[in-house]
Amino acid sequence: MRHYGVIGLPVKHSFSPAYFATKFEKLGIEDCVYTAYELTDIARLKNLLYLEKLVGFNVTIPFKQTIIPYLDYLSEAAAKINAVNTVTVRDGKLYGDNTDFMGFDRSIRRLITTRYAKALIFGTGGSSLAVKYALSQMGLHFASVSRGNNAEFSYETLTPEDIAQHHILINTTPLGMNPQIAGAVPIAFDAIGTQHLCYDLVYTPSETVFLSKAKANGAVIKNGLEMLEIQADKSWDIWSV
Repeated sequence: MRHYGVIGLPVKHSFSPAYFATKFEKLGIEDCVYTAYELTDIARLKNLLYLEKLVGFNVTIPFKQTIIPYLDYLSEAAAKINAVNTVTVRDGKLYGDNTDFMGFDRSIRRLITTRYAKALIFGTGGSSLAVKYALSQMGLHFASVSRGNNAEFSYETLTPEDIAQHHILINTTPLGMNPQIAGAVPIAFDAIGTQHLCYDLVYTPSETVFLSKAKANGAVIKNGLEMLEIQADKSWDIWSV
C-alpha cells in the first residue's frame, strides 16, 4: 500500500482526502490511500514520515513556508514562490514543488479580460505567494493588503478609491471559511462594482461573505474549489512520474 496525505493545522475539514479517494476509485487504483495528518509543529514531520512511510504529501496552512528547511530539493517554481504545497519522498529525500500557482492560474485565467490590469491580494501567507507568482506570469500588476508590515496596504489605510482602481480582488486568507462563515476581510465593499472580478481561495462555503457581498454589487465572482482540484491533480501527476 502506498501512503499519501496532507499535513497542516487544522486539516479535519480538508478537501483532499475525499477528493483523492474518489480519484483512486475512478482510476481503479487499489494500492493507494490518502490521509489528513494534523501536526501541531512542523518539527514532528520526520517522525510522521517514519511512522506512516509516506511517499508523497500535500502541505497546507500554516506549513507552506516553514517546511522548506526540511526539504532536500525545491523545484524552480517552489524556489521562486518560496512556498511548497506538494512534497515527493524518493530514496529518503524530500522534493518540494508548488502546484497552487498552477491551480490558481488555470482557474482564473479564463475570466481575465483586458479590463482587469491590477489586483489586490488580501493576505500574505504561503497561498498568497503562489497567487503573486501566477499573476506575475500573466503580466498583471498586484499589491498586497495585510494587518502586518509586509504589504503595500494595510486594512486601515486601504481606501474605497484603492479598491476602485484594482479590478481583481483576491482573498487568500481563511476568513469566511467553515465553520467561521461570518468572517470577511474588513474592506469597503461598497467600492466593489461591475468592473470587479473577486476570487476567494476559500471553497467552503461555496459563496463566502466576501463573494456574496461582491456579487450583490455586480462583480464577477469565483471560489477556490477548481483551484484545489487542479492543484491536487497536478500533485498526483508529480507523484506518478
